[in-house]
Formats: sequence, structure tokens, C-alpha cells
Amino acid sequence: MASFNKVLLMGNLTRDPELRFTSSGSALAKFGLAVNRKYKAGEEWKEEVCFVDITVWGKQAENCAEYLSKGRPVFIDGRLQFSTWETDDGQKRNKLEVVANSVQFLGQAGGGGGKSGGMQPDMEDAPVKDDIPF
Repeated sequence: MASFNKVLLMGNLTRDPELRFTSSGSALAKFGLAVNRKYKAGEEWKEEVCFVDITVWGKQAENCAEYLSKGRPVFIDGRLQFSTWETDDGQKRNKLEVVANSVQFLGQAGGGGGKSGGMQPDMEDAPVKDDIPF
């Protein structure tokens, strides 16, 4: 049976990207994304928010950390990744996140740019790397 793992999301950053580097020197950035959905229940409009953790690798991670900030709208093209681990006290944990293949910067949050005043670099698809767990 064939498989397909593709995620397309558009939303706003819930926090500034956190940039880290692996021991081999690969850059990765992590940030949260809020995706809103409006729907009608009877005569009343309701809104729900889905919060998603995003991981970006390579030069794209460095660009996200430099140019994006909380509140900024982005379009994410990526894949789902499920991780499981055990805490120091023996509790099992798991997490579902999106690993971004590309991040497209959209309009400006609150009329201002990111940390750089709104300049947007050309974004190339970064290679997908899975060499460190988070």
C-alpha cells in the first residue's frame, strides 16, 4: 500500500523562532504556528484555533530565525513527524509536529516587518534532516 505524507498550513507564528545548531553544524529552527478555523454553528459563528509545532532545517532555518517573529503570517509546506521518548522519571511522551520543506513569508504582522524591518530573502527548499531528536 502506498503512503503520502504532506501538510500545507497557513497561519501566524505564536512565538519567535528558536535557532539551534546540531553537533555537525546543521541549523534548525523551531516555532509555533496558530491556524484558525471559522465555522457556523446554527446561527452563530464560532472560531477554533489549532496550535502546531514547526521545525525547519538548514539555511531556511537561519532565514526564519532572522526574518520572522511572533505574529508573522507564513505558509508552510511540509510533512508530519511523530516522536516518542521516555522522561527521566520513566513517563512515556509523544509529539506530532510538522517538519517544513518550505516556509513562505506572507504579509506583515501588525504593519511591521520581522526582526529585519520586512526584508524577505529568496527561500529555497532545505534538505530534510532527521539526525537529532527534539
